[in-house]
Amino acid sequence: MLQACFPIMKLHLPLIIGIGWLFAAPVILNAKIERTVEKTFTVQPGGTLKVETSGGNISVEPSSGDTVKVVAKEKIRADSEAEADQVLKDLELTIEQHGSDVTAIAKYNRGAGSWFGNTPVQVSFVVTVPSRYNTDLRTSGGNITVGDLAGRMQARTSGGNVKFGSIDGTVDGGTSGGNVELGSCTGDTKLHTSGGNVRAEKIVGKADLGTSGGDIVVRLVENVLSAHTSGGDVEAGIGGALKGDCSLGTSGGDVKVTVDKAAAFRLDASTSGGGVRADGLTITLDDGGSGRSHLSGKVNGGGPVLKLRTSGGSIRVVTD
Repeated sequence: MLQACFPIMKLHLPLIIGIGWLFAAPVILNAKIERTVEKTFTVQPGGTLKVETSGGNISVEPSSGDTVKVVAKEKIRADSEAEADQVLKDLELTIEQHGSDVTAIAKYNRGAGSWFGNTPVQVSFVVTVPSRYNTDLRTSGGNITVGDLAGRMQARTSGGNVKFGSIDGTVDGGTSGGNVELGSCTGDTKLHTSGGNVRAEKIVGKADLGTSGGDIVVRLVENVLSAHTSGGDVEAGIGGALKGDCSLGTSGGDVKVTVDKAAAFRLDASTSGGGVRADGLTITLDDGGSGRSHLSGKVNGGGPVLKLRTSGGSIRVVTD
């Protein structure tokens, strides 16, 4: 019986070797060579950093001086240095200064590569700027991180996360496929994503927050708030008096709002799939009531409207 088994094992040996080469091939084809390009510019605070890349990450952090340092990190899919040189001939890498503004753009001119539709070179940028500096950042498939800066912050990515630190200025950040996170912002704030969560610790200016597929959590807003999601929960804390009408809504989750006990506003809360609770509020009812699907009335004499909506969950309003 043992002798009969040996020929079978020999017949399968080429197949096993073939399978081994099949799994090893992607490793060879995915070999990466890394190169770095650095440039430093002397600028005046208040300038603007513009960065554009396809598929790479962008990171911007403050420095103590009046310089902008740009580090471009190139990841090249190539098996040799000579092949990497050939790939880079089709990469247009521009890093230049115009007055106090700095521009960094990476563009591959030959379109998509043959391996899983990716270009054979990916460029990520790591940049340090003066603590007071504006940003305009765009990438088609990477993450964007912005540290503690003062100025106007704009950041867009089509397939990654966006994260801001403490911003003394305004923020406009968005992604089509990741999460958006903010430490704090003193000015107006716009945070949007099509496929993730939105989270912020503190927003002093007007806040416009939205997602199509995740939760929205903002710990403290001191101005007008608009927060809407199609597929998650909404949780917000509104500090002090309402500065204007606020609207929070979801199609598939719960809504929870914490308000100042002395705040005066008109509550308009309604749900199609749960109940409305208002704990610790002095309300003059116009319609509905606590525990029902609708509650509207004046809180502490009335004021701006606090509109709360959900189609598939409960609504809760509490005092801090």
